[in-house]
Amino acid sequence: MNDLRAAKRGAALLGSILLLALLLNLGTPLPSVRAAEGNPPVVVAGYDGAVVPITAKYLERVIRHAENLGATACVIQLSTPGGLYTTTQEIVTTILNARVPVIVYVSPAGGWAGSAGTFITISAHVAAMAPGSRIGAAHPVGIGPSDGQQQDVPSQKITEDAAAWARSIAQLRGKNADAVEQAVRESKSYSDAEALKLNLIDLRAQDLEDLLRQVDGKKVALSSGAQVKLRTKGAPIVNLSMNPVEKALLALSNPDLAYILMTVGMAGLMVEIYHPGLIFPGVAGAISLLLGLYSLGTLDAYWGGVLLIILAFGLFIAEAFVPSHGILGAGGVISFVTGSLLLFSGGPPGIGISISLIVTTALVFAALVALLVTAVVRGQKRAVTTGSEGLIGRTGTARSDLLPEGLVFVEGELWRAVSEEGTIKAGEKVVITAMEGLNLRVRRA
Repeated sequence: MNDLRAAKRGAALLGSILLLALLLNLGTPLPSVRAAEGNPPVVVAGYDGAVVPITAKYLERVIRHAENLGATACVIQLSTPGGLYTTTQEIVTTILNARVPVIVYVSPAGGWAGSAGTFITISAHVAAMAPGSRIGAAHPVGIGPSDGQQQDVPSQKITEDAAAWARSIAQLRGKNADAVEQAVRESKSYSDAEALKLNLIDLRAQDLEDLLRQVDGKKVALSSGAQVKLRTKGAPIVNLSMNPVEKALLALSNPDLAYILMTVGMAGLMVEIYHPGLIFPGVAGAISLLLGLYSLGTLDAYWGGVLLIILAFGLFIAEAFVPSHGILGAGGVISFVTGSLLLFSGGPPGIGISISLIVTTALVFAALVALLVTAVVRGQKRAVTTGSEGLIGRTGTARSDLLPEGLVFVEGELWRAVSEEGTIKAGEKVVITAMEGLNLRVRRA
């Protein structure tokens, strides 16, 4: 019997592991799926949003899959306001070392290859843009002078590094290095027509079909030195979107969601501390807090802001236990707002918390603190209703003659009492006026 139970547990564990593996790989094409010899496909992926760590993982998976398929090209349809500099470096490195031609297509019409998107676009073997799109404004955000004064040394170093990197990529791809450097140093932006005229991109295309038609027959050089001729006209299309795990991680990389998760998590822990034993708020709050901190970590949030928000919740909790008359709560609100504003101050484009969300959240917590302070003050002013002091002013019944001492019945209990008005007959109503030790002083009601 024990062996049977052990076998069942082992089978259940194995099934759970297999299910988890299936979920993690759901949406990932099987390695066995290959294009027919002589008719290589074009792998197409699309990304619209800020450049965050999961972006690099997704695009790397797309390029690796294109390599495994022996694709004639990998097309990345891109529209981004920018993102994290370190993540951009990962993506560019992957593109530069790809074993298949990578085409970055800034689309749809009205799309943007801002900041990080500029580096990604010029690093491609073929760079293209849709009508109405733009590229540029690639200055490293948050390190430049904000008042027109000279940059400090660390900021200048980062700008110099970004400018040199941009020139290096442009020279490697035969692009206009001076125009790219201006996009980095002076945050210049260019329309699709200007970018083509300045040799920042290779072509303009109305849509994906037009793009594949124009690049057909074009020769590109891979990092290995091999010359590859693109055969994209009429090639089968393999669309590769994010799998569920990547979509979930991308959702967690949303600064607003990360902020909400962290604040909700701390609020849940506050409720658990206020009312021990509820369990659910504490468990849900802990999970939410950890997810929020994970998201903020991947987004390179300023940890000084995170610590200020944690301090704010510490002050909110202390307000319930220390009679500060709202001083701790007010300090908590100030700390909360300051920390929220500092989280992504000077951060890259596309990564930041909505001011309206910060204001709304701060107002909610301020209202809750006000209610808490009001309840505490009312509680302090309320007459004592428990213990021996709570008996003063209560009405009871004399159970024996008070001559002047005797017994009275008050609140379901018998007490020894002393009359302040001479003799009180048994059965008469009395009012407690004072208490001396374990004896009550009473008078007629």
